[in-house]
Amino acid sequence: MLVHPQFDPIAIAIGSFGIRWYGLMYLIGFVAALWLGRRRARLDAWRGWAPREMDDVLFYAVIGVIIGGRLGYVLFYKPDYYLAHPLEIFAVWQGGMAFHGGFLGVLVAMLLFARKSGKRWLGVMDFLAPLVPPGLAAGRLGNFINAELWGRPADVPWAMVFPLVDGEPRHPSQLYQFALEGVLLFVLLWWYSKKPRAVGSVSALFLIGYGASRFVVEYTREPDSFLGLLALGFTMGQWLSLPMIVIGAWLLWWSRRQAAPATGAAPKNAQG
Repeated sequence: MLVHPQFDPIAIAIGSFGIRWYGLMYLIGFVAALWLGRRRARLDAWRGWAPREMDDVLFYAVIGVIIGGRLGYVLFYKPDYYLAHPLEIFAVWQGGMAFHGGFLGVLVAMLLFARKSGKRWLGVMDFLAPLVPPGLAAGRLGNFINAELWGRPADVPWAMVFPLVDGEPRHPSQLYQFALEGVLLFVLLWWYSKKPRAVGSVSALFLIGYGASRFVVEYTREPDSFLGLLALGFTMGQWLSLPMIVIGAWLLWWSRRQAAPATGAAPKNAQG
């Protein structure tokens, strides 16, 4: 039987100051996206990006992830609680971030970046989509290190006991998400986007890939205790992932009807 190592949540301690693993994983994700984006812009001139533009993208993305991720958690998971305790919305150090909220925040942030830089919004999203999974992988490792978002009880050889939860073997669902949303999705998107594709197609593949991966893994992940299972026996994560799959499928169909490959430049008279 595997037992969770119960890592110290503090990665680096300097006196009374400590850097937590989860915060460090966010940093790793942003740095990985910056490095990969600069590399792509430098090696693939056809994409229409300059490496220095990634600095602005990172600024917008960080703001979008933090604000969107926090508001998403507040609105999707605990609206009643935060309505009664509105000041705690700003207490991000207490935890509580939602991927789907962060994703929506990045969509808005990239819309602002696209308008500022004169790029087509979907072209921006196509460029950025393959850069996201390494950050997702880092985040799930942070969840595993913190022994949070654990799985449902399981009877499989690799089931793991999380001592801070109970003594029951459970799915290490954080590692499932690391493998699917992080590693596998990155390989798929990186390979698919290596050559010019119709605008929107890479974004569509991200939506379908993430949505499907998250939907499947949620069957092994313990539902949030304050929500439980919702309609049709789905979790909140599954209900939030279904629109991603549907929109991704529609976007893939739409993109196949477009003749032009996705580049950074916006066509004349393009809106957003």
